[in-house]
Amino acid sequence: MPRRWLAVLVACVSLLGTRGARAEGVDFDQGVDIKSVIETVKARAAEEIAAQKDRTASWTIMVYVNAKNNLEQYGLKDVNEMEAVGSTAKVKIAVELGRIGGYDSSDGDWKGQRRYIVQKDNDASKITSPVLQDIPKADMGDWKHLVDFVKWAREKAPADRYMLVVWNHGSGWDKRKRGRDIVINGISYDDETGNNITTQQLGKVFAETGRIDVYASDACLMQMAEVGYQIKDYTDYIVGSEETEPGDGYTYDTFLGPVVAKPAMTSKEVAKAAVDSYTAHYAQLRQDATQSAVQSASLARLLAMASDWTKLVMAADETAVIRSARSAAQKFDASDNKDLVHFVRLVGAGTKDAGVKSKGAELEKFLGGEVVSSNATYGAGYKNALGLAVYLPGYSYNAAYDQLAWAKDGNWAKFARWVSDIKDDGNGGDGGGGGDDGGWDDKPAGR
Repeated sequence: MPRRWLAVLVACVSLLGTRGARAEGVDFDQGVDIKSVIETVKARAAEEIAAQKDRTASWTIMVYVNAKNNLEQYGLKDVNEMEAVGSTAKVKIAVELGRIGGYDSSDGDWKGQRRYIVQKDNDASKITSPVLQDIPKADMGDWKHLVDFVKWAREKAPADRYMLVVWNHGSGWDKRKRGRDIVINGISYDDETGNNITTQQLGKVFAETGRIDVYASDACLMQMAEVGYQIKDYTDYIVGSEETEPGDGYTYDTFLGPVVAKPAMTSKEVAKAAVDSYTAHYAQLRQDATQSAVQSASLARLLAMASDWTKLVMAADETAVIRSARSAAQKFDASDNKDLVHFVRLVGAGTKDAGVKSKGAELEKFLGGEVVSSNATYGAGYKNALGLAVYLPGYSYNAAYDQLAWAKDGNWAKFARWVSDIKDDGNGGDGGGGGDDGGWDDKPAGR
């Protein structure tokens, strides 16, 4: 009940009690029908609640478009795709778009960051939504600025459910060199400042903003167990790509259109809409693509089951089986990323250890039935991209991995070290090269 109506109701009840105490049997209401007043107040409060609910959207889709890099042209294009659909009373599209000089001069060649509640238009070459906030200088690679955007979007476009899309280059959890230091990669690289949001900092974002219903990375290589586990307590579904994404990333008109048409979608349905629209778009273009949705609530149990399985695998010490599985497992642009389901399946097929086989079968079933809620791929090279990648080094173990919650809470870090010590037998190997460069900056046209 709105506070102002509640206050009136409390006052009426208080008045009734006070006057009754003063003179029992006296006409204390002095001609006023207190019960009628209370019923009127309750009716008005109910009307106010209904009106407020009608003003609250079912979904607010928040998109943090960090185009302060070589993806600038695609940032402009994607916001125009959002305007092809536009916000409605039930679905709001909140955007921060950042630009810098040197990449694209279209649409006024403005610089800095602008925030919008996207409105529908028919102009695919110009963003016409009103600028609600103009920020001349900001670091979109600072996790605290992402927090500020999420809080702003929630204030400007309150909703029953929220989805956050972080749009930029991505590199999973991987590391890179910054001077003499080794730092954890992640997402949202700002070329103006040289900063990015690390995997650990992504968890800090949600600790500050509170839970959201769906999180998506419109960026390369982000659908990893390590990334998902870091934010598992703050969202219901996590959407992303195991592989690199083409520069165009999500096609926002084909994703948002179905959500606007059916604003009563559940979180699972919105996550699936993002997965299906992405892969369908690239299938039409005959471009390879991977995209999946993971159920966050399953990730704690996944780590526990994976820890039990890896202990059995190490105890069995079938190094030839592991070497073969590591080499054959579905791989991605970052050479140390392998599909977790496929790797477990290959180990199960090769092992002679009954415990490894049994636990592996349980783990594979859990991954396919409880963890990955939606998976869509295109391209013959990705038939074994089954929805969730994991760090599985084929050359040397990266000690920075120990900083991740996935590494601290389970046995995978120990297992990854053990796997990295199993060297190639000289008959082809798996090409593992340590992944030091993160992958994305070698491919200007991709995410």
